[in-house]
Parts: sequence; C-alpha cells; structure tokens
Amino acid sequence: MTEQQTVFLAKSDIKAQDLEHKRKLSFNIGKYNDAVVKGKQQFAELELARKKAKNIKWKIIESLDKYLEQFEKNFTARGGKVIWAETAEEALQEVLQICRAKNTTQVVKAKSMVTEEIHLNEFLAENGIESVETDLGEYIQQLDGEPPYHIVTPAMHKSKEDVAKLFHEKLGTEPNLTPPEITKIARRNLRQKYITAGVGITGGNFLIADVGAVCVTENEGNGRLTTTFPSTHIAIVGIEKLIPSINDLELFWPLLATYGTGQQVTVYNTIFNGPRKADENDGPDEMYVILLDNGRTNLLRSEVRESMYCIRCGSCLNACPVYKNIGGHAYGATYSGPIGSVITPHLKGMAENKHLSYASSLCGNCTEVCPLKINIHEMLLENRAIAVDDRLNGSTENMGWQLWKDAMMSRRLMNIAGPGMKGKVVNMVFKNSWVQGRGAIEFAPRSFNKMWKERMKN
Repeated sequence: MTEQQTVFLAKSDIKAQDLEHKRKLSFNIGKYNDAVVKGKQQFAELELARKKAKNIKWKIIESLDKYLEQFEKNFTARGGKVIWAETAEEALQEVLQICRAKNTTQVVKAKSMVTEEIHLNEFLAENGIESVETDLGEYIQQLDGEPPYHIVTPAMHKSKEDVAKLFHEKLGTEPNLTPPEITKIARRNLRQKYITAGVGITGGNFLIADVGAVCVTENEGNGRLTTTFPSTHIAIVGIEKLIPSINDLELFWPLLATYGTGQQVTVYNTIFNGPRKADENDGPDEMYVILLDNGRTNLLRSEVRESMYCIRCGSCLNACPVYKNIGGHAYGATYSGPIGSVITPHLKGMAENKHLSYASSLCGNCTEVCPLKINIHEMLLENRAIAVDDRLNGSTENMGWQLWKDAMMSRRLMNIAGPGMKGKVVNMVFKNSWVQGRGAIEFAPRSFNKMWKERMKN
C-alpha cells in the first residue's frame, strides 16, 4: 500500500463518520441540485446540446496539435506571447522569470485549478513573491491554509459560521459576521492588492482556436480586475481547454453555467485576445498564455481519451455518493471526485494514485450528469484494468480478489459455508472498512438460493 493510499483511507474514514461535515456538504449540494434543475429549463433540446458539445470536443482532441498551432498563430498575431510548458516546473519557472523581469513582488490571481495543480502560490512564496487569491472562496481557503475543496466551489465544506470564525481568527474582525459583512471585508482587503500588483494571473475556461483568445468565466468580477489593473496578464491553461470557434461559446457558456452553478449564464464572461491596443483604455500592456501539458498527453491513450473533453463544471462531484461521504480533501489531489479519479493517475502516476479509481461505486451517476456525456464510470473501470495489466496491485490484493471471484462465481462453494461461517469471514475481512463504523453483518439462516430450491420442490 502506497503512502498516498494510506493517507486517503485514513482521511476517508474520518470524514465518512463526521456527521457535521456531511450536513454542510448535503446542504450546499442540495442548493446546487435545485438550481441546476431550473437552469436546464433554458435548453429546448438539452440532450441534443450535450451531444453536440461532445462532438465538438471530440473533433478538437482528435486534432489537438493542429488546433494548438492555430491558436498560437492567431494569438501571437494580436501581440500576445505563447509559452509551451511540458511540465509544472517549466510553467513555474516561466512565471517566475516574467515576475522578475517586471520587478514585482506581488501578484493577484483569479480562481484557477491549473495553478493549484502546479502549486503556484507556494512556489512564488518561496521566491519572495506574494500571490493573493481574489476569488472569495479561494481567498477563504488561502486564509485557512487549505487547498480548494471543490472544483467550482472552493469552500463548499464551510458554513457561514465557519467563515466568520476564520475571519475573526485571521483578520481580527468582529465574531459572528454575516455573509454580506464578510464580503465587504474581503473586498476592502483585496482592492488595494489590484492596484499594487505588477502581474495578474488567471486560468482559462476555454481557448478559442480560430480567433486566438482565452475565455475566463467568473461570478464576482475579480477576474476582470485581476487582468485590468496589473500591467502584465499571465493565463496558464491546460492544452485540453481548446474549442474550435468563437461561435461554439454560445453552446459551451450556457452548458458550463447550468451544470456548474445552475445559472443560465455566468455573470462575467470575458474574452482576452492579447494585450491592450493603442486605441484601448484598459487592459494589460503584455499578455502571456502558458500552454500546460503536465501529463495531459498521457490522457490521449484510447481508454481514457474522453476525459480530455471535461469542461470542469464539477457536476460529477455533486452527484457522486463517494464524494458526498468523504469530501474533496480526502482525495489528496487537485482534481477530486469522479473526473479527478480518472485523470489523476495519468497526470501524477498510476502506481501512486491507482487507488482513486477504486473510490467509486460505479453507479454511473457521474456519467449521467456530465454535460458532455463523458463515460466517467467506464473510464474508472478502465483505470482499474490498466493497474492490473501493469501489475501494480500487490500479490495479497490479487489473491484476495481471485478468491472472491471464485466464491462469487460458484454457487457450490458459497453453499459449503453456513451463515455463521460466512459472517465470521466477511466481518473479519471488512473489520475496518465496514464493521467498525456500521456493525457486524449477520447472514440469514436460510439463503435465497436454498429458499428458491425449496419453493421449486413444492
């Protein structure tokens, strides 16, 4: 068992038995579910929209190299600069080089999962540069020293009372503040940061190939402030975020908003196609796009290629029974939930992260709620098969599954042991994972098989 798997099991065990944690999560996901039902009503033919979006992403991923080059050509033609980063370390060094060239010791950052993936804040801090999160949820998590809990809602696991307590402890505010009061304090603290920061950093929800542009979608306006006041804008974006045409936004923007937060369209949707022009009043003097691989080309293997269609709406997390029991931090990965369990083993290494693909009931609800109809649960199963084929499972685990398989496929073997023996074996094998938190399993004196045979005789 790897260290990552040991930590995952330990954290999962704690969270699965934390009723207060489950209450907060259930409350927030419940609000999300109600909103999504209403958001879907904007589509006259929702299934057609989902199929069309999936076909568009299929088209882009099948010719990813061509579309990336098209994006670079069109973006640089407008004065932007494109940097290709094969690894997280390359991306970090490029950001550092730009910051040092601008002689800045402070950057402001809009919400971005890809910057969490490469641990940008920690890297900049180690090099004497303050990186300030400007999204309210990310700002809360940064104050608490925690990574985002959810792809879309970074502080989903915190109640308003938790946030008020955090602000009191970290910022010295009055205790028991209301959400509007908390927001005002965050706004006041961040306003000066926009003015003094030399560089603004964002991710990108979409890259548009035909016009060479980066799309940033947000609800608070902090993304626009992050890209307007600083003289330099750096967008770090995964290579899978491409869509072919600007005309495709009329499909992808509503899908992302509906499945992400239940909105018809997100409040702020901005298209950046380069630095400020001579006749424009605002915007950065320079704009860089760092195209990040960092293991993404590993996802091009046929078994899990569909995972590159993901638009990071977070709907699969909200639908997953495992996520709703153990939460986002238990996964120990930037991308949690079903889609994270698919891609993390390929981004970070199958040997160390294969266990994430087993953290699923394979109920298929993740696939059902995905706006692009990605076969998430089937890819989780494929990851398990890859781990077996690559001989990454230990001999004890393989032997255990073989014995289980033999028993489950043989009625004769199952009937050899009586209910007492079955109970002892099952309760011993699952002592820690089931019995400890729920109680022992008791088998009925007469099995269904035995009752069926008796019925057929009569």
